[in-house]
Amino acid sequence: MEKLTNPELRKLKAQAQLLEPMFKVGKAGLSEAFVKSVADGLAHHELVKVKFVEFKDEKKTLAPELADKTSSHIIMRVGNVVVLYRAKTVVTATVPPV
Repeated sequence: MEKLTNPELRKLKAQAQLLEPMFKVGKAGLSEAFVKSVADGLAHHELVKVKFVEFKDEKKTLAPELADKTSSHIIMRVGNVVVLYRAKTVVTATVPPV
């Protein structure tokens, strides 16, 4: 995973300000299903906001763990909210020669 540059981080933080939390960490914590849904959200949106409704005391350790499990970057963590970013993978289709 490549490190993001400062201009990229500033741009992503500005975009994140307008987002509402897409996912909420509840009683189940970072369950396998939750991590998969966040990974799917990152595949569609690149930038995802996650709110810690439960486990507020552990958010400083859970946020990096969630980023590792989803192969994403932590853009910012404010209060009980963390913003994750993962660049979309560009799939190029190869056309067989005729």
